[in-house]
Amino acid sequence: MRFRRRGLPGGWNDIVEERLAIWHLLNDDERAGLEKTADWLLRRKYWEAAQGFALADEITVTIAVQAALLILRLGVREYRGVSAIIVYPTAMRSRGVYAGPVSGTVTDADEAVLGEAHDGRGPVILAWDEVEHAARNPGSGHNVVYHEFAHKLDMLDDIVDGTPPMTSRAELDAWVEVCTDVFEALQAGIDRPPLDPYGATNPAEFFAVATEAFFDVPTELEQREPKLYEALRNFYRQDPAARARRAQ
Repeated sequence: MRFRRRGLPGGWNDIVEERLAIWHLLNDDERAGLEKTADWLLRRKYWEAAQGFALADEITVTIAVQAALLILRLGVREYRGVSAIIVYPTAMRSRGVYAGPVSGTVTDADEAVLGEAHDGRGPVILAWDEVEHAARNPGSGHNVVYHEFAHKLDMLDDIVDGTPPMTSRAELDAWVEVCTDVFEALQAGIDRPPLDPYGATNPAEFFAVATEAFFDVPTELEQREPKLYEALRNFYRQDPAARARRAQ
């Protein structure tokens, strides 16, 4: 099933109130921004269900609002590389060569794929059961919507290197210094919670994993990795840890 150019449906607010825990942390200005951006995503992008899945309103709204959060202060043009959002009912199965369970190893086992972001004008692919669980139950440091849409931001300069386009040389230099330090620690097998060790796979996965932590466990990231948190705060122009404290 595919549809395009249908914005937020009637009753969308009830959907986010029930299904998106983060909605309750946002102020009125932030909610208004997400409403506008989510509506744009639903009108301007192709949405498609795979494997006979039906795209109910709760599915498209839950995904669109979470994706909108990343670009709340950046603008919709940052998703110009997203052509479509394809939703599977559950994890896809893929066989190939992937990073192994130990740093520096690989495996060719059959892998469960929770999401994918294709470069160029490619789509974002998501497993709905994972999307739904993360939306309702934040705090694990994992969110497939944040992860895959972060990849699309990274791809904007046509170089998938964990460094999205920056506004200044100073910002870029600070980004590279901070991220390289944490990334190399992960590659050396050093735990850097709340970052998932999967971030050691390559710089692109590091950025996606860091983005998940920034939006899903911001207070813990700020406490444990203050320099990385600051770099992400400067890039996204948001302060999720302050947002969480404000809502307490």
